[in-house]
Amino acid sequence: MSSGNSKLLVSCKNKSGAEKHYLPALAAAGWTGPTLLVGPGDPAPDLADAAGLLLTGGYDIHPRHWDAAEPVHPKAEVDAERDDFELPLIRAAWARNLPILGICRGEQILNVALGGSMIQDVPDHYGCEETRHQHGTSDHPDMHHRVQLAPGSRLRSLLGEDVFLVNSRHHQAVKRVAPPLVAVGWHLDTVHPEGGPIIEAVEAADPARWVFGVQWHPENLVNLKGPAGDAARDLFSAFVKALG
Repeated sequence: MSSGNSKLLVSCKNKSGAEKHYLPALAAAGWTGPTLLVGPGDPAPDLADAAGLLLTGGYDIHPRHWDAAEPVHPKAEVDAERDDFELPLIRAAWARNLPILGICRGEQILNVALGGSMIQDVPDHYGCEETRHQHGTSDHPDMHHRVQLAPGSRLRSLLGEDVFLVNSRHHQAVKRVAPPLVAVGWHLDTVHPEGGPIIEAVEAADPARWVFGVQWHPENLVNLKGPAGDAARDLFSAFVKALG
């Protein structure tokens, strides 16, 4: 499916990596329209003919974007250039009511752009083992833990699954959910005594908006059999359908 000459914007740091991992998942889901890979150093893209925005994975977000007084965590690997490129891009795409899909860092920067905050280091915050959320690679995804989706959420309706295994390659996570978003997915075994379980997925509170963010990497799961592969394929298929 394509939206005439409307282009899909894919925001990324590593364009060759995006071509290898994200574009095949989009193509398998039926996207045949033009795709424009954009990132730090590129001019701000014109959204007038954009069909939607995909925010890919990557390095960490600088805490100044949610709290000027919060220092950078010793384990954080900040990509300030990408922050500066993506934050205005996300807000502009939101203002145009474009479909937006955020994956891993993409989910995180989506949340920050719309007014949310981040946990800078999951093991430090939750007191869990260092490796709990840092497994696998793009080429060899390690199915590490389960995600529970909210039964009444739109994401649950799109994916057709309540609980399924996901790969996990992050050490940061959503803390305060941005006001226009709601948390709809959790890893129920990583729990803070005061803040509840770690957030693994968000969606727009307004059902008229197609905006979703997931903490895992579905682009690496689309060729798998079983619920994890089904959920990954369904997510990309729903995104392509939303693009028009």
